[in-house]
Amino acid sequence: MERQNHHRGHRHDGAVLSIDYCAYASAIRGWNPYYKTAFSAACLILCVACDSPAVSLAVILTMGGISVGLGRLPLRRYLSLLSVPLLFILLSGAAIALGVSLQPAGQYSVHLGFFYLYLTQGGLTQALGLMLKALGAVSAMYMLTLSTPASEVIQVLRSLRVPRTLLELMNLIYRYIFILMDTQCRMKHAASARLGYCDYRTALATFGRTASNLLVVSLKKGSTYYQALASRCYSGELRFPAGEKPVRPVQVLLAVGFLMFLILLWRITG
Repeated sequence: MERQNHHRGHRHDGAVLSIDYCAYASAIRGWNPYYKTAFSAACLILCVACDSPAVSLAVILTMGGISVGLGRLPLRRYLSLLSVPLLFILLSGAAIALGVSLQPAGQYSVHLGFFYLYLTQGGLTQALGLMLKALGAVSAMYMLTLSTPASEVIQVLRSLRVPRTLLELMNLIYRYIFILMDTQCRMKHAASARLGYCDYRTALATFGRTASNLLVVSLKKGSTYYQALASRCYSGELRFPAGEKPVRPVQVLLAVGFLMFLILLWRITG
């Protein structure tokens, strides 16, 4: 029942479930945040430094398996969250793989009026390698963000002596994103109830009015939230209670074993 109430508190009809909820609902939320941060950072560094498609693919599958299998995050929801960076990765890969020429070039070419759009084997290989590397790095960060609340991530950064002002900006901006999302969702539902999206022309006009009002309404809400903080003696630093989450030896062994496997895989396929 508690999780259902939390679910309703973070989602409206037709809205995308927030990353914040996924982190709190994750089955591996009880893992030590320092352990998860170090493990995801090490996987990210190896994925980028090894420059191997096999290593990148291993990181993608393992990080996805941890988020979905151990974290109990539904596969469909994980793919939905991953689709946003995946779109940018695909567009970037296409820009790297494809070339433009006035004459036929490469192994494959298409004549588009005054120019040719061509594709070379080397360009395709390079684009696929970069796409896998980028997706592996994103998967490593997703494993951390989908299983660790923002307060615990900030706690880890605070212990690493990150400037306090930067941490406060991170926390406030992170919370403000959800204020914007909630405000936009409510305004969209209100417009839909008044047939604001009944046809294409009306939808464009509604979108323009919603966008113009979004900043004003969200700023008012942001001011209200700050006043609530000030009334509770906010002095420029937010502190969150940190419970004890010990690291089990088997977790350390599995993490070290996987990192050694990535290095071995790099040496074999490199």
